[in-house]
Amino acid sequence: MEPPRNLDADNAPSDDEALLDPSEAAEIIADDPDHPMDSDDNDDPPPDGAQEQEEIPLQNDSLAHFDHHTDSIFCITNHPLIPTAVATGGGDDTTYIFSADIPSPVLPPSYESSPSTSRSSIQPIAKLTGHTDSINALAYTLPHGAYLLTGGLDGQLRVHSTTDTSYPLLTATQEVPEINFLAPTSHPSHSNTFALGASDGSVWVYTIDPLSDPANPLQVLQVYYLHTEACTAGTWTPDGKLLATVSEDGSLYVWDPFGEAAIAGITAPSSSLGSQALVGLTAADQRFAVEDGLFSIAIAPSGAFAAVGGAHGMIRVVGLPRLGTASSTSTSATKSLKGSGAAGKPKGGRQIGGPISTSGSTPGSSSAGQAGAILASLQIQTESIETLSFSSEHSSLLAAGSVDGSVCLFDAAHRFTLRRHIKEAHDGYAVVK
Repeated sequence: MEPPRNLDADNAPSDDEALLDPSEAAEIIADDPDHPMDSDDNDDPPPDGAQEQEEIPLQNDSLAHFDHHTDSIFCITNHPLIPTAVATGGGDDTTYIFSADIPSPVLPPSYESSPSTSRSSIQPIAKLTGHTDSINALAYTLPHGAYLLTGGLDGQLRVHSTTDTSYPLLTATQEVPEINFLAPTSHPSHSNTFALGASDGSVWVYTIDPLSDPANPLQVLQVYYLHTEACTAGTWTPDGKLLATVSEDGSLYVWDPFGEAAIAGITAPSSSLGSQALVGLTAADQRFAVEDGLFSIAIAPSGAFAAVGGAHGMIRVVGLPRLGTASSTSTSATKSLKGSGAAGKPKGGRQIGGPISTSGSTPGSSSAGQAGAILASLQIQTESIETLSFSSEHSSLLAAGSVDGSVCLFDAAHRFTLRRHIKEAHDGYAVVK
């Protein structure tokens, strides 16, 4: 007699069902215990077009923040003698000044046992208004930061005194459609003097001297009109004597605003530059040409050469004139040029193009060769070079930031060899400073 079966009533076989005899089985499957469901998910490939992303925990270890602007911030600068005094300008047509002198904790906030989830914003020292469009450029004058300059897309140049914490307005003017940059010179004989680059291609050099003319404290020293499109960037040589500017038309010009090069016997290489520019390179020269324009410039600490950056990741390195130490006669002569305009500069002298002395210069300057010579052509990044910067005079590195989000480091002492290419320095964002 067959032993009884322990089956549920619902699952009991009917009388018509035939049970499978073990001898009739084709294969016996061994018991396989259940596995966690998560393991199945990990084996599945991601959907088409999707990529697995690694989550990186971020900690906010900032000491403080400033959030009074109501639109994008386009420019920021520090006082030359008080670095904690910070000025910012943005799309809300407003300039704020605040102090970043915040006491530093022993450990960053992320190490606190009970870190605060919110912090109050730094309060501004001063709020400056008066522009009718975005503030595109800010600069403190040198050497003492006596004035704060603000330049806007409304074309206004406004000068504020820093002797009072309210930053009162000294004067304002509007000569151009839009202001693209402001660059103060460090020349010891021309304090509170600066250059301005405009969207119409013009380059202006001003000085601020309320003592000589209280009714007209802002005086024009020079105006240049060789750029045919927007003047996008400009900077002075480390001694503050020469000014170099670039443009969307692909041109580079080196100016002699104070006439010191002319006094030293260095003049423009041809009459085509109108005796204004010591060096002039344009897109007409195929060796120098950068299609779609130039947007950034930096000068080596030695003053021997400049690097200019433009569209499609292109960088050109160009030799500059070397003036040497200014003599007493040169200093007095430059003072006599004050306010005289471009026509007041001495003419004549030897032409640029001879060998440039490099004695006593920092590493990398010996490759300067001659003024106006194209020393190197570089292209590592894929999009526009928006910012260029040389390291301190004791080093030879040139950093280039691109719209493709990458940063490149070149060694100027070794024929601008690429030392590092940080491809995702700012992944998905342009490097603009």
